[in-house]
Amino acid sequence: MADKNVQRLPAEELYQTELDALISAETEPVPTGWRMSPRSVLTYLTGNAKVKGVEITPKYMGNKRLVEIAIATLVTDRALLLIGEPGTAKSWLSEHLCAAVNGDSTKVVQGTAGTTEEQIRYSWNYAMLIAQGPSPAAMLKSPVYRAMEEGAIARVEEISRCASEVQDALISILSEKRISVPELGIEVPAQRGFSIIATANTRDKGVNEMSAALKRRFNIVVLPSPESLEEEMEIVRTRVEQLSSGLGLDLAAQLPAGEVVEKVCTIFRELRSGQTLDGAQKLKGTSGVLSTAEAISLLANSMALAGSFGGGAITDRDLAAALQGAVIKDEDKDGVAWKEYLQNIMKKRGSRWLGLYKECTELL
Repeated sequence: MADKNVQRLPAEELYQTELDALISAETEPVPTGWRMSPRSVLTYLTGNAKVKGVEITPKYMGNKRLVEIAIATLVTDRALLLIGEPGTAKSWLSEHLCAAVNGDSTKVVQGTAGTTEEQIRYSWNYAMLIAQGPSPAAMLKSPVYRAMEEGAIARVEEISRCASEVQDALISILSEKRISVPELGIEVPAQRGFSIIATANTRDKGVNEMSAALKRRFNIVVLPSPESLEEEMEIVRTRVEQLSSGLGLDLAAQLPAGEVVEKVCTIFRELRSGQTLDGAQKLKGTSGVLSTAEAISLLANSMALAGSFGGGAITDRDLAAALQGAVIKDEDKDGVAWKEYLQNIMKKRGSRWLGLYKECTELL
């Protein structure tokens, strides 16, 4: 039974009913180490199906073929690399892939400038090491190490943020499919089913760019930004509903109306692309990414404002406050771009946008 007081449940607990239904209804061959067939994994991810009376909700709304390629990669001995702009659901997809395949999405290494090689391989309990010397009991296994032992999938988030020596450690693991422990005189081979799903942000290409040798060990799937306004709105609507339910925001606030979602997605898409949706007018870009993920967070924050200090429904005042913080990351550059957008675009869009325009200008 999942603890309802946990702030964020892993995917395999949050969607346990759907996973159990798919597993119990399985009729196709299941790869070694997997809990369900590749086709069932696809059904879990793309949703819009009913299995044994259980509604399977879509987890990833995008190009279905890309999801099929990602799943097929994990059937082989190749690792999977998900690349895309911030907010294209790379981490979300990797988490749900692990939840469906292994029922465990928690074997994660978060890539940062401070990530060390030990976090990819193993480290030691130094108190036990000094007292007893090297032993299996004194070893602290990394998520990758445990995934190799269990024949499971490990996740490496933001791999391009890791230093080159950390990336080099992965080359050895992905090539040899084993970890050497010279202190114990052993080598740990990967069990069948082991793989790695890594994610990389195209905006961070210059942090620690992946070597050609490492890229060759991965099958690369590029996740695009939503193609149309309607597609982005559907993603935002669905995720805000899920997020607000998990955080209890829907107890005091109403879900954002369709017009509110449309306004946020329109603003984000236009500032992101540097032009209006119809392509008729060029715009100054902003330093922030203004991704789909940020639109989801913005609307969740607006719900919190409306529920805590308003009447429950998101107003133009709530939306303006959230937009100000999302758009203006660099006061000088973004402030100018935002003022120009308000005056040249939003102000001229008529009465439907007038209330939001007034609330936004009051905050400048």
